[in-house]
Order: sequence, then structure tokens, then C-alpha cells
Amino acid sequence: MAIEKSYYMTQEGKEKLEEELNFLKTDRRKEVVERIKVARDFGDLSENSEYDAAKDEQAFVESRIAQVEKMIRNAVIIENDNENPDIVSLGKSVTFQELPNGEEETYMIVGSAEADPFEGKISNDSPMAKSLIGLEKGAEVSVATPGGDIQVKIVKVE
Repeated sequence: MAIEKSYYMTQEGKEKLEEELNFLKTDRRKEVVERIKVARDFGDLSENSEYDAAKDEQAFVESRIAQVEKMIRNAVIIENDNENPDIVSLGKSVTFQELPNGEEETYMIVGSAEADPFEGKISNDSPMAKSLIGLEKGAEVSVATPGGDIQVKIVKVE
């Protein structure tokens, strides 16, 4: 039996996944089933693009339901490490500055399941997070990015 992957996330992230799962199972499934029923009424299924599109959408919804259920089942809730408040870890926000004189950027380090850079949340698997985790406020580190190595200094950990 294969060992299932753990999905690190905040309690808020898990709750969002539970809401998505509820929406997919109650509302979205019904919408897709209704689309399939309507498309069947159009006649010959072998040449019915509406029916094909509805079936594809059904497959996508069912796949997403299975994926979200697996993520919730294997969720590991990130607890804030209050013993070491100045050390970067999962669930904490870190503010860093690109050296020598870049602007400060702040990101919360979360599990890959809830990463969203546009909302200021980066995955613990990202090159930036991997380079910062375990370091203290004031530390400087070189981070390998797709655009080349950059030097950053940790300004604040919350």
C-alpha cells in the first residue's frame, strides 16, 4: 500500500477546502447532471457537442472532489511556533528585503495546498520558502530563483 502525501495547511485553509467540497458535492454536481439531461434531449449523442462538454465537465468536477477529499483526509494543520517567534517556519509571515536595496516583501509560508502568491501565501516547497525556513530575523541568505540567485535579508517574522 502506498503512503499518501501529507498536505500542510492552516486551519483556515482546511476550512476553505471543506467549503469547496461542500459546494462541489451539493451545487456543482447538480448543475452538471442537469446540463447532461438537457444535452441528452438534443438527440443523437454521437454528434452532440453539448453532451460531450457536459460529460467532460462532470469528469472534472468528480476529479476535483476526489482531490479535495484526499487533501482534507491527509491534512496536517500548521500550528504557530510560539517558542521561537523570530524563526521562520510554516504558518508564519516573513518580511524580507532583496539586497542590496530592494523593496520589502511579505509572504505567509503555507503548505502547497493553499499557496497563492497573489494573496501573499507561498508554498513551503517554493525555493524562497525552502531558503528561509529555519532562519532567524536578521539572517541573510542566497535564494536560487528561476531568474537567477538573489540575496535577501529577513526583516521581520510574525
